[in-house]
Amino acid sequence: MEPITQLSQLDLTRRYTYADYLTWQLTDWVELIRGKVRLMNPAPKRAHQDITRNIELPIMQFLRGKSCKMYHAPFDVRLTRTTPNGDASIETVVQPDICVICDPQKLDERGCLGAPDWIIEILSPGTVARDTKEKFDLYEEVGVHEY
Repeated sequence: MEPITQLSQLDLTRRYTYADYLTWQLTDWVELIRGKVRLMNPAPKRAHQDITRNIELPIMQFLRGKSCKMYHAPFDVRLTRTTPNGDASIETVVQPDICVICDPQKLDERGCLGAPDWIIEILSPGTVARDTKEKFDLYEEVGVHEY
């Protein structure tokens, strides 16, 4: 099987898993939400970057000396769900603009496995519906404390 290097090689109507996601060699940013590929905007605009920086600085200052850690996109947050037979599977990988994780057991070399304590998504005109409905519902379902 040839490696997936372009979005056009993916069937956007199909459900994928984290195992699939790990094999992709894409230059585009994508998220996997409940098994469905969601295209992300290309590089954030300058205003988005300004907002991110203005939010990150006070968070970093507040967290200094505490066990909680802050991360920003691109940073894989893998969310598990339990299948009907009791197995846990990962079919959601999101890239929050900013997230804070207070449980060090959730962190590994690939990012975060499980719900962060706090997620901030900076709204852009093209992401309002996804961020305020689809992701809000997802984050609530998996136990994100603050969004």
